[in-house]
Amino acid sequence: MADNANTDEVGNPAVRKWKMPLGVFFHDARLVFKMDSLGREILKIAFPAALALAADPIASLIDTAFIGRLGPVELAAVGVSIAIFNQASKITTFPVLNITTSFVAEEDTIKRLNMEAENEKIKEFAPEDATADNMEKGIDMSSSDKNEETEELKTEHADNLESAAPTDVDTKETENDTKTYIARKSSFSPSGKSSEKAKPIKKEKKHIPSASTAIIIGLTLGVLQALFLIFAAKPLLGLMGVKHNSPMLAPALKYLILRSLGAPAILLSLAMQGVFRGFRDTKTPLYATVAGDAMNIILDPILIFVLHLGVTGAAIAHVVSQYLISLILLCRLVKEVNLLPPKMKDLQFGRFLKNGFMLLMRGIAVTFCVTLAASLAARLGATPMAAFQICLQVWLTSSLLADGLAVAGQALLACAFAEKNMNKVTSAATRVLQMSFVLGMALSVVVGLGLYYGAGIFSRDPKVLQIICIGAPFVAATQPINAIAFVFDGINFGASDFAYTAYSMVLVAGVSIGSLFLLSKSNGFVGIWIALTIYMILRMFAGVWRMGTGTGPWSYLRK
Repeated sequence: MADNANTDEVGNPAVRKWKMPLGVFFHDARLVFKMDSLGREILKIAFPAALALAADPIASLIDTAFIGRLGPVELAAVGVSIAIFNQASKITTFPVLNITTSFVAEEDTIKRLNMEAENEKIKEFAPEDATADNMEKGIDMSSSDKNEETEELKTEHADNLESAAPTDVDTKETENDTKTYIARKSSFSPSGKSSEKAKPIKKEKKHIPSASTAIIIGLTLGVLQALFLIFAAKPLLGLMGVKHNSPMLAPALKYLILRSLGAPAILLSLAMQGVFRGFRDTKTPLYATVAGDAMNIILDPILIFVLHLGVTGAAIAHVVSQYLISLILLCRLVKEVNLLPPKMKDLQFGRFLKNGFMLLMRGIAVTFCVTLAASLAARLGATPMAAFQICLQVWLTSSLLADGLAVAGQALLACAFAEKNMNKVTSAATRVLQMSFVLGMALSVVVGLGLYYGAGIFSRDPKVLQIICIGAPFVAATQPINAIAFVFDGINFGASDFAYTAYSMVLVAGVSIGSLFLLSKSNGFVGIWIALTIYMILRMFAGVWRMGTGTGPWSYLRK
């Protein structure tokens, strides 16, 4: 019986059905620094994406510098308002941006493949051989022969489309493609010379229903967020510790209400950024973001100091910049995409809402862990909190470069999965992971030395600087872990593995929250950073486990 258990029906040794493809992470590791087509494509997407992500924090720092000249009360008031606005925004922007990127990349790839397939069919139907023979013999086709050829091509292609039974949107795009091909075919005479009556071929706009859906959802969420923050501004400020008799209440309330008016523009622009990322275009969002942030920096001193509007001027400058970003992206997008779908039923609200709810859960879990860590640090006193805030901002800011690689991984994997090109999936996923590890190691050295020798830039208090030196090793050592964890997020989104991403993050958050309470109570400041290290290790492990065990979308690795 034991022998039978180890053999199959033919009598050959049984093959283990479960295989752990952990070796996939070292796939073509020697090519990590090679600037081949894949490496260039990753950097082409990642570099502009990282710059765009870094533009907003830099603009915020300059914004803070201007507001700081108004006085400590105004600076503290604006700080509280920004914290409320950012927490509300993170919960809504995260699902909109990431789901849009994956869905648009997938849909655009499928449509491109369908059009390429139809082009091949059209070429098969075209009587090119007969035309070539006529050209060799010097026989010129009459206009009637040309018309007959064109009509025959149209008829045969129509019969082929009927048998394929495509959707309405695909049919429209295919018809456009057919007309383009026929125009090219009829615009040349048999002698090889272009016809005088040939018309220039106009590039057709793309029909991407997921892009239209994302814009509608983004705008709707933006309006709802604005209404919520405007009407709940005072209670929310109270929860943040700004009481009714606090001198911060008036400027904080004014800033938060005005800043909330920009929420629709922010959500709309992020939805459009997701569309461009899906097209693997990260340069357009970069240009729009830089233009908007430059406008914010220019308007700040004019409105705050010249017109004496104070925090009101700062809020207006920020809102104007956000609407400028949205306007630039919208003007560029309407040139490429038909934002009005042929039919309302083509919109994908159900698919967006289902996966959006999962990422909403994930966003809440991520936000709660970081917010809880800051809250526990605040309970230790003003000095530890100041040191923790500096370390945390450096910790989060350094992750922006890894986020650029995550964007590249998401866009490339979504396209590769749509093409069913599993070799490309494996190569793209492993390459961005290997690049993230190298990036993390480099950041570890830069951040460690920077915090140790350059902490004086952030504070002159010797006690704060002493505590920063305690936290610096944790901030530096976790850079490779953070980079890999953030890139795994992009990989999971590119694979449309939203359910696993959400549920694993909720589980990770549960363990991390317990660690934060336990370790902060026993080890104080150091305990909080140990807990945050555990949090990032678990996030990285969740990604390694999914891909390394060959489960979910990675099941093909076990074959």
